[in-house]
Amino acid sequence: MLTQETTTTTRDVLAGLIPVSIITGFLGSGKTTLINRLLKRPEMNRVAVIVNELGEIGVDNDLVEVSSEQMMLLNNGCLCCVLRGDLQETLRELFVQRRNGEIIDFDRVIIETTGLADPAPVMQTLLTDTLLLEQFRLDCVVTVVDAVNAIGQLGQFQEPLKQAALADRLVITKTDLVTEKQLEALGLRLRELNARAPVRVAINGEIELAYLVDVGLRRTRADLEEVERWLGATDEHEEGHVHDESVQSFVLRFEQPMPWGSFTQCLEVLTALRGPDLLRVKGLVNVEGKAGPMVVQGVQHLFHPPLELADWPGEDRSTRLVFITRDIPRQTIADLFSAIGAVGSRAS
Repeated sequence: MLTQETTTTTRDVLAGLIPVSIITGFLGSGKTTLINRLLKRPEMNRVAVIVNELGEIGVDNDLVEVSSEQMMLLNNGCLCCVLRGDLQETLRELFVQRRNGEIIDFDRVIIETTGLADPAPVMQTLLTDTLLLEQFRLDCVVTVVDAVNAIGQLGQFQEPLKQAALADRLVITKTDLVTEKQLEALGLRLRELNARAPVRVAINGEIELAYLVDVGLRRTRADLEEVERWLGATDEHEEGHVHDESVQSFVLRFEQPMPWGSFTQCLEVLTALRGPDLLRVKGLVNVEGKAGPMVVQGVQHLFHPPLELADWPGEDRSTRLVFITRDIPRQTIADLFSAIGAVGSRAS
């Protein structure tokens, strides 16, 4: 599953890759409004947009205010169902057209999913497709949440639950239509689902640009601030927060270096037994014999080829793994690492 990638200290494998942002959210949450506001900013005038529609006739693509040379429409199915091959082909086509000067020289891609999409397969495509990995990198998953209807939707449907749980950034819309008490209840619910994703409010789609871009790792020689932002694993979030009954977000920390083979064996066993419920994993691994950490990230049963940092971004040399799981307790995974022998003692 995971094969160690050989890197050198002189080549940054992330440098120059085009960042891709996935904008997701349940039906009517305000994804298109948010995208339109972003595209009006001068800093976002070199963005290619891929809009995913359900049905034979696209509507959202007509609502996104962007030139035709920046727009690609996928309207013969849902990205999370039948369109993964189409998405791969579209991204490759975009890159070729950009290289040939047929479209704008874009420096970022935004993918707007349907309201019923599970973002996991889209993430898997960006994390594992070997051809796409040569040109693109997943920057972040932004989930738009409707303040009016979200509480009810999160209780009735699986799609908004998954969208919220996998988010790197959560954006609440329509806050002018709810009370302060309702907004507070929604914020608590989102924290139960995904304690590591920051939450911001968008007023008529307006939100701070820095909150939504350059969220992921941009270089293998990442600094401490960039790594901490990518992990979303502050001390405040590691303990003491409330978990959702089914979806949990937690951190495992191991102080001692571990053999790479034992680490990968743990993940292979975990994905074989509980792959669909291993919603997201990302972290830094202190591997025996390595000067810097290995960066790992995966969605369900598929993992990005690991990257080796030239050095640790800070003084902390411990392995830190962020897990978002469905019905997999923290202790179950900690015990697995101990049982396989990846670590000498239980995780802290």
